[in-house]
Amino acid sequence: MSSSIAAFTGVLIFILLFTMDKPVDFPGTALKSILKQRGFKVSWSRVPKGMPTAFGRRHFHLILLSMGSSKIHYDDHVVSLDGVYLYFASSRVPYATEILSENHSGYSCVFTEEFIKPIERLESMKQSPLLKAGTTPAFKLDEQQQSRLAAIFDTMIGSDLSDYIYKDDLMRNYIQQIVHEALQMRPEEHFVQFNNAALRITTQFMEMLERQFPIENPNTPLSFKSAMDFASQLSIHVNYLNRAVKQITGKPTTTITGERITAEAITLLRYTDWSIADIAYALGFEYSNYFSNFLKKATGHNPKFYRVG
Repeated sequence: MSSSIAAFTGVLIFILLFTMDKPVDFPGTALKSILKQRGFKVSWSRVPKGMPTAFGRRHFHLILLSMGSSKIHYDDHVVSLDGVYLYFASSRVPYATEILSENHSGYSCVFTEEFIKPIERLESMKQSPLLKAGTTPAFKLDEQQQSRLAAIFDTMIGSDLSDYIYKDDLMRNYIQQIVHEALQMRPEEHFVQFNNAALRITTQFMEMLERQFPIENPNTPLSFKSAMDFASQLSIHVNYLNRAVKQITGKPTTTITGERITAEAITLLRYTDWSIADIAYALGFEYSNYFSNFLKKATGHNPKFYRVG
């Protein structure tokens, strides 16, 4: 590790120092300022064993090259990372990080949605663990993979120290490299090719669906909820939409929208103080009992089950 890279060890990017008695907010003031000004930061750092960070959604994406033992509390799952892992944390899913080993180390790249706007529509980015719902966010690395990715991160850090005026574009290229490394680790069946029309329609549908989340205002209900809503907006017949989505995903349109609304409902119930009526309204339900029946059918539990405390 060069001296210039080592100078970044004091900059805590992929997790802040922990207190002994309560979770620490992430990001801290310094990182918030950097993200507000530029929308990007890359570093290498060591982090001591400690309590988990506060659980919640962040307004940025995070890519980790994690070396050691840790746990990621990710949405409704716990991912144990023991060894060397490449991990992707999306701004769209709540998470917390818990360091289990002493002197845990790793590289991190933190960036906002706005920072990757120029590349987020590329097919590789759409399929990446950052933006594609339901993908595995953690990849265990062998020695060769670790070496390649560490080299990318080292190059990123060195380039970011330079005065090159187009280095933000360069950083986006490095992010794409890391994404491609991850995509190559996934099974081949994830890359089955479909006819362009069905894929285009399904991609447009998924983008429209995902753009409605996360919900941050209880007074603004979902604009599109039913298959007919999406079909009308796309100016196609609802049967055409349903056939395309089923062909590409293997699931009906209503199942995909229902699963996404269910995931958002659980997040809002757990991590906001909004009333159940407000959450129901924000998710497009006219009455609270409609929302309760929907959630009960989808999960087996009523809304109060997911309330914390």
